[in-house]
Amino acid sequence: MAAGSTYTPIATATASGSQPTITFSSISGSYTDLVLIYSAKDGTAGAEGNILISFNSDSGSNYSWTNLYGNGSAAGSTRLTNQTSIYAYCAGNTSSLEAGTFQVMNYSNTTTYKSTLNRGNVASTAVVARAGLWRSTSAITRMDLTSSSGNFASGSTFTLYGIQAA
Repeated sequence: MAAGSTYTPIATATASGSQPTITFSSISGSYTDLVLIYSAKDGTAGAEGNILISFNSDSGSNYSWTNLYGNGSAAGSTRLTNQTSIYAYCAGNTSSLEAGTFQVMNYSNTTTYKSTLNRGNVASTAVVARAGLWRSTSAITRMDLTSSSGNFASGSTFTLYGIQAA
């Protein structure tokens, strides 16, 4: 971390009841980067899912990501292009909260595409690292987080931070 850089909490959301989407809107452009810290579980019994992240209500095929994963006995990778969101690893089910981080670099820059990094850890399943890209030069002012399998369980928490001087 650069000298003087700080994480400033922008907003926190906690799912109450089964909730399909968490939205952070009116995101200020006054930071260098954004970091989302989450502890989530799926609200659908027996389901394991991902967090689908989109920016500025863009549901077009403008997202790509590369996935690296390992589970202690095997490792692999996947790459998807022309997607309607970026996936953040969660894989939490109704019995456990799973933690992760999702970073967006230069989110307020209006001359470059937006790149992301995600790290998700599920002790019983896998460790995953994902690099993502949103092919837009628009500054990010909104993030929508949607459960890929239906709902986030009550108690799932999401905190968005702005980073100064990253």
